[in-house]
Amino acid sequence: MLPFKLWVDADALPKILREVILRASDRYQLEVTFVANQHVGITPSIRINSIQVMGGPDQADQEIVARMQSHDIVITQDIPLAAQVIDKGGIAIHPRGEVYTTANIKARLHLRDFMDTLRGAGVQTGGPPPISERDKREFSSSLDQTILKQKRKTAQ
Repeated sequence: MLPFKLWVDADALPKILREVILRASDRYQLEVTFVANQHVGITPSIRINSIQVMGGPDQADQEIVARMQSHDIVITQDIPLAAQVIDKGGIAIHPRGEVYTTANIKARLHLRDFMDTLRGAGVQTGGPPPISERDKREFSSSLDQTILKQKRKTAQ
């Protein structure tokens, strides 16, 4: 097993990406924990875990931040969670493949807050389009690259 883990904010994870994550776990012998406030339907194994938290806003996020270690990888669409992961020394990846960094997270937080303000004022901002096959490939590539980078980093 690798010296870091993969955490999945599973409440909003598109199901199409689960197979990518499970294949990566097999390929790299990587421990994965899906965290959600509902049953995620993942069969536990030696490397695959699932944690169901109490319902409520940000409960899964809080659980991930409390349990993760520096160098762990977190998959999330939640920008504030990504910022907390980065602050704790982890790496956060969006389900469309973008890796959040200290260089881009502040801009993402500002954009998120701006969009929240617009929605609060009644402006219909729409949601993101469904995950496409291209998005799935981008995510898979980004996840592989991030795992390999962490593997090299933690081997030193």
